[in-house]
Amino acid sequence: MSTGTRPSAEAALPATAPLSSSPAAPAAPVVAEMTPRPFRVVDRVRETPDTWTLRLVPDDGGPTIDAVPGQFTMVYAFGVGEVPVSVSAVPSDGVPLTHTVRAVGAVTEAICAAKPGDVLGVRGPFGRGWPLDQAVGRDVLVIAGGLGLAPLWPVVHALARRDSAGRAAAVLVGGRTPADLPYRDELARLAAQTGLQVLVTVDRADPGWDGRVGVVTALLPDARFDPARTVAFLCGPEVMMRVTAAALTDAGVPAHRVHLSMERNMHCGIGHCGRCQLGPMLLCLHGPVCDYGRLSPLLTIREL
Repeated sequence: MSTGTRPSAEAALPATAPLSSSPAAPAAPVVAEMTPRPFRVVDRVRETPDTWTLRLVPDDGGPTIDAVPGQFTMVYAFGVGEVPVSVSAVPSDGVPLTHTVRAVGAVTEAICAAKPGDVLGVRGPFGRGWPLDQAVGRDVLVIAGGLGLAPLWPVVHALARRDSAGRAAAVLVGGRTPADLPYRDELARLAAQTGLQVLVTVDRADPGWDGRVGVVTALLPDARFDPARTVAFLCGPEVMMRVTAAALTDAGVPAHRVHLSMERNMHCGIGHCGRCQLGPMLLCLHGPVCDYGRLSPLLTIREL
């Protein structure tokens, strides 16, 4: 799901969760689900010309939000509005709540403009996270389009730390241009210092780009993985995920082990408004992470 906001909605940092951490599960009940809690911005880092990473800590004396990778929160810019934003770190492991957000409208522009010391409202966490338990003992593919890397960022760091025990792990990232690639320096560091295979491509190169040019699916032939023993995590524009998931299953990856982070105009986060309905599912409750076996027949339903 992400403008760090979730990919199609107006509404990170390394996580320390192991790959055997909590599987996909509904968020725990929270008090006053529709009431945002105040969180103070303690750090703000520019990722791309229009994208910022914000680190937030509670400003009400209470505990931080206990989220798992793949869940999202509703972030509120007071006086402007709120948007769903993927969690790109795991606060329960001692790091601040972290969101990477692209400024694409009034609300996200206000969130991105928040400086250290400013206060934002936060509700959540909501939804189902990445089933990291499936990655244990298997080859893993992380495939991201643009800011779709933000919800996958905790997974990337967990893979970089794991003892592979003969299992492959590859991160495939596509972006519109080199300037639109988030976490670019950190990705290069991980590729150089760990056993993680990192492949990056862009739609349009600039004069200083000496890497690949093309769609992210063109990276698949060079990725190290055995389809029969692979689990894949995908996030990005819906068309990219649909084409990539089909390519993976055609290559032999079981559909139930291809997981997509979905969003259809999430609005309330608690299944009340129905704005995120996709077929029989409300994605704020039954997603955002869903397996392709379940999603495949639903991805022909046009997003409104």
